[in-house]
Amino acid sequence: MHIELIAVGQKMPDWVNHGFADYAARFSGDLSLGLSEIPLQKRGSASQLAAAQQKEAAQIKTALQGSDRIITLDIPGREYTSEALAARLQHWQENSRRIALIIGGPEGITAEIKALADESWSLGKLTLPHPLVRIIVAEALYRAWSINRNHPYHRA
Repeated sequence: MHIELIAVGQKMPDWVNHGFADYAARFSGDLSLGLSEIPLQKRGSASQLAAAQQKEAAQIKTALQGSDRIITLDIPGREYTSEALAARLQHWQENSRRIALIIGGPEGITAEIKALADESWSLGKLTLPHPLVRIIVAEALYRAWSINRNHPYHRA
C-alpha cells in the first residue's frame, strides 16, 4: 500500500525535508510513503484569502486519485495512541490500495475537502507548525508500521 501525504506549502527548510525523507525511506515492502506539495497561495485581503483557499483545494483534488481513502489531518479528528494507530494502519492496509493524508494551509482544510474525506485524524489540540506536522506524521506512521511488524524501533 502507498500513503501519499498531500501538504499545502513548498520550499520547506532542509531539516524538514531531511526528517520526512528519513522516515519515508525506512518503510519497506508492503508500505511506502510519498509527499505531494501544493503551493501556498498568496494571502492578503479577505477576498484573496477565500480565493487562495479555493485554489489550494482545487490543487489538492487534482493530487487525489479515484481510489484513494482520503484522511484529513484536522484538530476535530480522531486522536490515536501509537497502538491504536497501528491497528488503524493495519485496517487501511487490508482495505485500501492508497491513502491520501491531507494537511491544509494556515487556515486549515476547506469544507469542500473535508466533505470528500473518509475520516479525519487529529494530532491533538495543539496548533502545530505545518512543516513539523510532516515529520510527526511520518514518524507516527513509521512507529505504527514497526508495531505491526514487531520491529524493535517501537521498543527502543
